[in-house]
Amino acid sequence: MSDVIGLVLPFFGLIFIGFVVARITREPLEALGWMNTFIIYVALPALFFQLLAKTPFERLTEWGFILGSVASTYIVFTIMFAGSLLFSGGGIAEATIKALSAAYGNIGYMGPGLALLAFGEEAAVPVALIFCFENIVHFAVAPMMMALAGDDDSTAAQLVAGVVRRIVLHPFIIATAFGVAAAYVGLRPPLPVERLLSYLSAAAAPCALFAMGVTLALRPLRRVPVEMAPIAILKLVIHPLLCYVVLSWIGDFSPVWTFSAVLLAALPTATNVFVIAQQYNVWLQRASASILITTCLSVATVTAWLIAIRSGVLPADLFP
Repeated sequence: MSDVIGLVLPFFGLIFIGFVVARITREPLEALGWMNTFIIYVALPALFFQLLAKTPFERLTEWGFILGSVASTYIVFTIMFAGSLLFSGGGIAEATIKALSAAYGNIGYMGPGLALLAFGEEAAVPVALIFCFENIVHFAVAPMMMALAGDDDSTAAQLVAGVVRRIVLHPFIIATAFGVAAAYVGLRPPLPVERLLSYLSAAAAPCALFAMGVTLALRPLRRVPVEMAPIAILKLVIHPLLCYVVLSWIGDFSPVWTFSAVLLAALPTATNVFVIAQQYNVWLQRASASILITTCLSVATVTAWLIAIRSGVLPADLFP
């Protein structure tokens, strides 16, 4: 247990430091802009490219793994979406944001750093695959559902073009594509370029976690909405448990791959959910609350999942 505490303490400590610094300095949220730009457009893409380029190409085409992880996410999405429509009302747009809050984890900012710390460099490939394919689906589902709700005035052609543009031009996905291509042809960058990529990769996790802490501090929680209980349970408990069962059932994957997927599924609501809510002006304050509450609770739940994994309570394959 002590090794798990030693793992998560510095990780969540960086979020806490960002939170405290933001409270002390009182800089506006807009001041974080260039750091977010560095993280999204430079540091994390460098990390994905560097690790994927070193991976044997055949390991980058585990379609059963991709299908299982994405399916578990969207089973959770469907449960929350249907529950919202049946019991809470509010229509398709509000139900979509609630469902994203329960299913869309912080796999970009928190996922790579925590998975690599917990499981080593072997976790880079499953993390990158999950990130790319889940975000491709998220980028398509959000505008499609808002169009069905009548909150998006775009034509069908504009909607499709917008989805394709967001997928093709996302820096993480571009970096992943280049990394896969480099792995396919066996390309290794020159030593100076490799060193630069290493410096940038090392900065990715600390900067992302610090920025997340700042963001949480500058979006204060005014009240706890009643919907937070099912969202937190689905996101932090049901989602990782379902991912574990589905991947165990689908195939015989490496323990690092299975547990990396479970860990990513256990992460709190992504900050992108607030961005989507802001874009469509739907469930705005509560989307922010879901990020803050699930992040705070994840200190305990992510630690519990790691203890279960490290102690052998969760076997590598539930159906050997």
